[in-house]
Amino acid sequence: MDRISFKIGAVFFITILLAEGVLFYYLHSSIIHSRIDEELVSLQTRGNNHRDILENSYSQETIHHITTMESRTDTHVVITDQTGAIVSSSVPADDSMQDIISETPEDVRRTGLILEDDWQDKQYIASVSPLENDGAVYMFKNTQRVQSLIAKLNKHFWLAGILLLTSMAVITLFLSRFITKPVIKMNEATSKIRQGDYSVTLPRRGNDELGELAESIQVLADDLSHMKRQRNEFLASISHELRTPLTYIKGYADIAGKSGITSDDRNQYLQIIHEEATKLSGLVKGLFDLAKLDENTFTIQKEPLELCAFMRGIHSRMAPSFTEKKMALNLVCHGEVYIEADPVRFEQIIINLLDNARKYSEEGTAATMQVFKKNGHIHITVMDEGKGIPEEDQAWVFDRFYRVDKSRSKALGGSGLGLAIVKELVEAHGGKITVRSELGKGATFEIIL
Repeated sequence: MDRISFKIGAVFFITILLAEGVLFYYLHSSIIHSRIDEELVSLQTRGNNHRDILENSYSQETIHHITTMESRTDTHVVITDQTGAIVSSSVPADDSMQDIISETPEDVRRTGLILEDDWQDKQYIASVSPLENDGAVYMFKNTQRVQSLIAKLNKHFWLAGILLLTSMAVITLFLSRFITKPVIKMNEATSKIRQGDYSVTLPRRGNDELGELAESIQVLADDLSHMKRQRNEFLASISHELRTPLTYIKGYADIAGKSGITSDDRNQYLQIIHEEATKLSGLVKGLFDLAKLDENTFTIQKEPLELCAFMRGIHSRMAPSFTEKKMALNLVCHGEVYIEADPVRFEQIIINLLDNARKYSEEGTAATMQVFKKNGHIHITVMDEGKGIPEEDQAWVFDRFYRVDKSRSKALGGSGLGLAIVKELVEAHGGKITVRSELGKGATFEIIL
């Protein structure tokens, strides 16, 4: 009873039933009234025809001819004179006929008059057609014949109604299942998602609201599946990233504390401990920054910033590290471009992007920083000529601990937090960052403010 298919089917069936019921009642009433009207008009016309014949030739022979003809039909004729006495009739006049004749008004119009139209409770329906020289022609029809006709008509209506109800039930069942099948599948999918199973597949059924809902659920399941996978990778990565330097620190501290080692060896061990502690401190700081960005407790101190001069300062500081790797670092920025930004955090953004460009590019290549205006926005791009990012990875490069080439990233000292921090900082400045890349042709990161 609580299934949506039953509810939709019941509402649909009851609605159609009510509408069809009203239409059937109206049609039934109209047909019956039309049929009774036809009977009454036919009766009156028949009486008028007899009246016309009698007025042309009023004789016993004519009267006998008319009564004999009517005795062979389902109608009866009664002919009266000017005093109301019965001259002749096709059947003996019973009390019901006599009562109708006695109630005839005096001023009946030439076209005739329906004297009785109650086909349900009276024995006869009747009409009268006045003769020119007084007297009248009365026509009667037994209502049993009319009632039999109406009963047959009602039988046909009942049969049509039963067939219609059966077809409505079948159509309603089919439509309710057809309409609710995708809803039921989506409900099953959301139940699986609620239980932590994100391996759902929902086909797109058209471009209507149900199709859009199915697509949204599918996207949600895919995103949750990716988030679950990323969470597991995040926990594994953070455990590894913390355990590795801690293992080095503990191991070399134990060795350095032993007696019998030379001062040079101890200093070398202490240097390794210092490097690993610095790496660990940077990792913790990155995680702390991301946590503050997530909680909106990260403060951005914006101030007017002339971007070209700012980028030239970064270029002068970063160029030596590129030169050391036999790479070129170019800057394209003309005129004066002002923005509102936090100099410290914005420098962190650009340096992170440049650091990635340097790490993942080969000797003899170049990286380029470019600043320009377009459609009322400030665009800042950092382009390299490195290995590039596969298309399937581009949507996830800004996720925490995501690495396109995990083995190479670890070898180069990447933690997987740099681009995640960059994205959060750019959005904190009210901008957005995108990436475009082709394998073997490098990558372009574009900031739009």
